[in-house]
Amino acid sequence: MTSPAPTSTPASGTPPEPGAARPSAPAFRADIEGLRAVAVLSVVLAHAGVAGLAGGFVGVDVFFVISGFLITSLLLRELRSSGRISIRRFYARRAVRLLPASSVVMVATLAGSWLWLSPLRSAEYAWDGLASAFYWVNIRMASTGTDYFAAEATPSPFQHFWSLAVEEQFYLVWPLLILAATVAGRRRGRVRLVPVAVVLLLLTVGSFALSVTETQRSAPWAYFGAHTRAWELGLGAMVALVAGRLSRLPGWLAAASTWLGLAAVVTAMLRYDESTPFPGTAALLPVVGTALVIAGGCATPRFGAAALLGRGPMRWIGKQSYGWYLWHWPVLVIVPVAAGFSPSLPANLALCAGALALAALSLRLVEDPVRHRRSLRTRPVRGIGLGVALSGLTAVLAAVTLAVPPALSSGGNGADLGTALANATDPQRVLGRFLDDAADTRELPANLSPGLAEATDARPEIYADGCHVADAPTAPKLPCAYGDLTSDTTVVLLGDSHAAHWFPALQTLAEENGWKLVSMTKGGCSLADTPVWNGTLKRVYRECAQWRTNVLRVVRDLRPELVVATSHVNFGTPEGETEEQWVARWTAGWGRTFDALQRSADRVVTVVDTPKLAADAPECVAQNPRRVDACATPTDTALRRPELRAAVLRQAEQHDVTVVDPAPWLCERQCPVILGNVLVYHDSGHLTTRFSALLAPLLADHLPRLTRG
Repeated sequence: MTSPAPTSTPASGTPPEPGAARPSAPAFRADIEGLRAVAVLSVVLAHAGVAGLAGGFVGVDVFFVISGFLITSLLLRELRSSGRISIRRFYARRAVRLLPASSVVMVATLAGSWLWLSPLRSAEYAWDGLASAFYWVNIRMASTGTDYFAAEATPSPFQHFWSLAVEEQFYLVWPLLILAATVAGRRRGRVRLVPVAVVLLLLTVGSFALSVTETQRSAPWAYFGAHTRAWELGLGAMVALVAGRLSRLPGWLAAASTWLGLAAVVTAMLRYDESTPFPGTAALLPVVGTALVIAGGCATPRFGAAALLGRGPMRWIGKQSYGWYLWHWPVLVIVPVAAGFSPSLPANLALCAGALALAALSLRLVEDPVRHRRSLRTRPVRGIGLGVALSGLTAVLAAVTLAVPPALSSGGNGADLGTALANATDPQRVLGRFLDDAADTRELPANLSPGLAEATDARPEIYADGCHVADAPTAPKLPCAYGDLTSDTTVVLLGDSHAAHWFPALQTLAEENGWKLVSMTKGGCSLADTPVWNGTLKRVYRECAQWRTNVLRVVRDLRPELVVATSHVNFGTPEGETEEQWVARWTAGWGRTFDALQRSADRVVTVVDTPKLAADAPECVAQNPRRVDACATPTDTALRRPELRAAVLRQAEQHDVTVVDPAPWLCERQCPVILGNVLVYHDSGHLTTRFSALLAPLLADHLPRLTRG
């Protein structure tokens, strides 16, 4: 998100001699103010859920280019008028302009998060606020974005601060590079900008190359990283360097440039969506488009896009763009929870209108009074001091919310499911009774196991051991053996994270029966022999296909007595593929995998995918501690992709694969999140380690006897 620096451009491309009179302020660029309006409208309306604007996220790229142009224009104007750049004055201007409004929003967001959002994520939000205050939240977001289990989590109300962090990281370096380049290129007291242009060109080209390669390697780091976004600010800076020459473009060419650029930006907003590999080469369309609008506008063509962008309403929205960007996201995230209503397009649009009113109010009461205060403008040390004080205030409040987490109320102790199953002669019947009782469970049990705060991190030990691999690896980690390592009976667990959550149950059985259990699982990687789309990487999951081939080779060499195989069934349908084609492709893929496994093992068992809840279980319970039954999901809704489930079962029968359906252990009419004193899911689709282990005797009843013929 660009900071609203003055929308003006250098009047000339020729630097004056040192000591020359300061040039008059350049003309106001109404077209850039209107371009800000286009950018912020695209972001806000996309977040509100307006149909057809899934690519509204490119508005941030528009802001980056505008910011690179405006800030570099200011630096060059200072350099040309005085022959030097005051680094202290530059950072003071940034602090005075950005931090008053952003600090107010951050404080309000911290307070709103603590009061109304999930108590389980209070610490996470506090750290996000701290990271936002000191402009490293983009790095934090990139790190957490690589976590598969965070894929369906409610977005942080601080998430939008990542773009400000990218800008400030860029401007931490860019003025220093300009200063160094001009000092090195100074001749006979005259400032030469050629070294600046060379440095900028190298920075821009290098950053773009990183953006392309990183988008393929790690989409979160490509999206949030300053190293992959710097070229967008750099391109705006390059336009600023040649603004004087651009002002002499023929009117027809300049006008055509502005309209072509605006069309490119709008096309990206309308055609891109969350499946677009971004930024990478896809970012060229909105970024170059923005640069064309700004470049053509330098010549102030009579029939250019300024005729649209420079209109009063567009300029007014552009003036509010910084505050509107800051306010709209926490309002959209926090207010529905606080007010107790479900988000919808009309409600979201009303909330965004309210955020615009807050932006106008904060501009008048906070931003303008501070930035126009003479003492802060003339004494840089005071501006920097103000920035440090505001960041420190936010940090203190974040520390307070960390030290005093929200209280979570609970009722009495729940019935001990573990004890009941351990003493049961018919575990299924006992579990059925708990399923019946769950429909009447209202209060959060005081003896819940695992506790809500520990549930997400309480994963099977194969995660800590590195035996459950993530995106990049293409081969399983070996030996990854558990139970009796000297046993002649080998059981293999295969699949993705939906196989991994059965590890505690199988490990219990391995220890009880003297098996050697070998676990080979990979996040987001189906066992079905068919291409898988990776939503995080935003491309076909090539590493999955390679891993699957290598795993099947390992199984063939092991010749195990039993293979237990399962995977998630809710992989999305690629664009251009009908539902029928999708089911046929996956069905055939499972058939090929079952065939390969039957040739390698004595017996093969597939566990039908677990039902999927409508919401994250721990978060829902934390927000409804007196109505935990409201977190249950109707069974018909939870059993997603029924046509694929049926097709896989047919393939299993054809290949003599034993089928285990865990749905009766998890659901009756509803799929509850708590049974007795046990939390069933640690998110919306993965079983807790505790519950999985308790299901060991039920799973054992459905497994074949492991004796060689």
